[in-house]
Amino acid sequence: MPPITKAQPQLAFLPPRFNVWVLRLVAWVLPYWLKSKLKIANIDVTDIDRLVEVYKQSQMGRLRLIIAFRHPSSDDSFCMGYLLTKLLPDAARKHRILLKSPVFAHFIYDRGIPLWAGKIVSWLYPRLGGIPIHRGRVDSAGLRTARELLVNGQMPLAIAPEGATNGHSELVSPLESGAAQLGFWAMEDLIAAGREEDVLIIPIGIQYYYVDEPWLRLEETIAQLEQDCGMSIDRHDSRVAIGQSDPRPMQKLLYDRFYRLSQYLLYQMENFYAQFYQYQIPERPPEAQTISRTEISQRLQSLLDFALQVSESYFNLQPRGTKIDRCRRIEQAGWNWIYLEELTIPTNMSPVSRKLADRIASEADLRMWHMRLVESFIAVTSSYVKDRPTIDRFAEITLLLWDLVAQIRGENAKRPQLGKRRVQMTICNPIPLSDYWDRYKSGRRQARQATLDLTQELQTSMEGTLDRGW
Repeated sequence: MPPITKAQPQLAFLPPRFNVWVLRLVAWVLPYWLKSKLKIANIDVTDIDRLVEVYKQSQMGRLRLIIAFRHPSSDDSFCMGYLLTKLLPDAARKHRILLKSPVFAHFIYDRGIPLWAGKIVSWLYPRLGGIPIHRGRVDSAGLRTARELLVNGQMPLAIAPEGATNGHSELVSPLESGAAQLGFWAMEDLIAAGREEDVLIIPIGIQYYYVDEPWLRLEETIAQLEQDCGMSIDRHDSRVAIGQSDPRPMQKLLYDRFYRLSQYLLYQMENFYAQFYQYQIPERPPEAQTISRTEISQRLQSLLDFALQVSESYFNLQPRGTKIDRCRRIEQAGWNWIYLEELTIPTNMSPVSRKLADRIASEADLRMWHMRLVESFIAVTSSYVKDRPTIDRFAEITLLLWDLVAQIRGENAKRPQLGKRRVQMTICNPIPLSDYWDRYKSGRRQARQATLDLTQELQTSMEGTLDRGW
């Protein structure tokens, strides 16, 4: 997304305007897009019969369905689209079940996506049945629409409870409670209307794997990052090791280079915040010496916390809640200063007032940069690669560093494509909200606890999809 230099009219709600012909066009394009643009060679689905059954029951009016999917990558929405428009109907036909058209789902998406994805997404998502939500505040229009469509819509409702991508196929971020809360609201509406449908949440796991391990392409990406950082590295041993049958020497050499690169970037960012924002750098060894991966993780978390404080201080926000919660509030505070109700009618502001508003919008966007930095690294841990140095984990963390360097350089360049991938999707056992309903309706405190318990069951279910060792 390019830097914002001018104040903008207030962000309008984009109501869903589902169009079956647009869906059919997207369904036709998706297989080509997956293979040519995303380099996804294959999508396998485990236990798809579970999804066939609950989708059939949903179409028969026996239940209302929430599809809760993992969100490790921005490619997840394309994989989910292919699952619903192609793989699900094909699986149903094998069981001689004819699902009624359209076979798809309304879906919740972040209102900020059209800002960086462009006008085509602003046009396309509503016509695919998408519901925009402002993440940093109570979005009454978006929540009301999602609630209405969940209760009375022709299709199920899809939601990513992690809220944002975390860049880790094998690590589930703490889930937000939105899926559970929407489900309970739907139960309230169904009971009030005298209807007997239950509400089910069906969790779906998503993992990405490289078809052929692209160690050479990964080494080239690390080398590019080293060059961008001005690091002098001898690549000869790494490139020789890549051609050997025993992968362990290669993994160690690349991990050592990745480790030095991580430490270098950490030191650079610590120095940046110390010099210009009065960050107190923790005591560290001389530049030539390395620090432990545990200490890198601790120092990273301390730095991320301070980076959020830089944004919070500017917007006069108190640092409450998790880092994810804080990111959401900062984003909304920035939007409040960039997207102004007064500009809905341009003549409402004088030229001088407009220029001052532009100045504030520009500064707000600059301060949100610190929050964007934190968003990319919330899920990073010290042991993710070390504990299991597979090409998939290595690539994920390396690409996060690539995002950081691109962000520092102010570039909107696309991530490098390391190689063809396959996707493993796992359909979990559905979770009936009726199991929690008696507790939820017993009082405010019990309702809050029931929402937390349901969210935890959903978290456990999603984490269970990561343990199969594909």
